[in-house]
Amino acid sequence: MSIINPLKKKLSVALIQLKTTANKEQNLRAVANQIQKAISARSNVDLVVLPECFNSPYSVKEFANYAEPIPNGETTKFLSKQAADHGIFIVGGSFPERGDDDKIYNTSLTFDRKGEIIAKHRKVHLFDIDIPGGITFKESVSLSAGNKATVFDSGEFGKVGIGICYDVRFPELAILAARKHNAGIMIYPGAFNTVTGPLHWELLARSRAVDNQIFVILCSPARDLDFSYHAYGHSLVVDPSGNVIAEAGEGEEIVYADLDPSLLESARAGIPVTTQRRYDIYPDISEASKVSAK
Repeated sequence: MSIINPLKKKLSVALIQLKTTANKEQNLRAVANQIQKAISARSNVDLVVLPECFNSPYSVKEFANYAEPIPNGETTKFLSKQAADHGIFIVGGSFPERGDDDKIYNTSLTFDRKGEIIAKHRKVHLFDIDIPGGITFKESVSLSAGNKATVFDSGEFGKVGIGICYDVRFPELAILAARKHNAGIMIYPGAFNTVTGPLHWELLARSRAVDNQIFVILCSPARDLDFSYHAYGHSLVVDPSGNVIAEAGEGEEIVYADLDPSLLESARAGIPVTTQRRYDIYPDISEASKVSAK
């Protein structure tokens, strides 16, 4: 049986790991500077990925104060202009969105090379945890959850799935993207902390990659010990065989990687799980219907 390769051609990505301040304007300026730096260093960059909550503090007490409407908010217009000015795709991390229903969502927007919105993902799984001796954090105090998986078609590179942070712990989103919509890449802007990060950040990225034999990208804020929430950092790219092909440290950094279609093809040829699933024994959950696909 022939190998299905959903990645149409090599994709050059830049993951921007940066610190977030309490000043939204300062955060946006920092993003603009880092995008310019990435493009100057690698003129062939096709896609820039930003971290979760890149324009505001990651705080349940602050989400509402920084929330903006989409598409008329400041951050949406800023990202659109950056994509158009540089002629790149941008996965705009995430930022607090004030919906038409007046609820607050943790939302990621993706823009094409012309600055048009081609995907909107509202974080599906809210991070409500209480780790004994560790951390207590409840996003549901101020955020509402999204209700759809998200996949977009980039055209020239193929289809891409989007999740946000805690979404990576739930394999179903990647399964829907890879098996139902033939996505070759899953991207998760995220902000794991210094407790869960060392335990599960890389493990989950490699798991989602191996589960579906796709590329997985995780982009984190840089660690800032002056803030109450300490992000783990370590933005990374994993190939379809589960190899980490690029990884940041804890501080501000730009991570570059080339997503080569031959790596996807060799992974699926060597271990052909995509053609050997037994749906006569267990259900094909990719038949679920609540997917926002463009």
